Amino acid sequence: MQADPGLYGPLQYNPAWMWCGAAVLALVAGWYIFVIAGTRPAPRSRRTAARTALTELPALKAAYLQRIRDVEREAAAGTVEARAAHQEISLLLRGFVRDATGVDATRMTHQDLARHPLPAAAQVIESLYPAEFGPGPLPAVTVSAARASEAVRAWN
Repeated sequence: MQADPGLYGPLQYNPAWMWCGAAVLALVAGWYIFVIAGTRPAPRSRRTAARTALTELPALKAAYLQRIRDVEREAAAGTVEARAAHQEISLLLRGFVRDATGVDATRMTHQDLARHPLPAAAQVIESLYPAEFGPGPLPAVTVSAARASEAVRAWN
């Protein structure tokens, strides 16, 4: 008996399509690995080692004290407004705390700083709040600079 001439068996696909599919799957998997590995934070030990290697406290104090004096001079010369000077002094003190301790104080309120073992910095930051954000008359920039400088000098 003869086979039915209208019946055809399944067509075979070209092996190149299988390799293309495997390559696409490998590319997608590689992309996920790249994104996940690229967005992970560095291990804590590497960050801490880099920070302690770069942070020598006397030099750090001197650098931040100079920056605070520069802001004070700019405010006295009138090149920086008083509110901007107070904000810069606050940011400098927070940056000093970050560089000296590794605690990212630039994103913390004075209450957050007080909860950490950083009460001296929290007190100075709290005293700067009215000058930074308050609607009333601003205190003298020299007073805020002196408070911030004293907090930096007293740091151990």
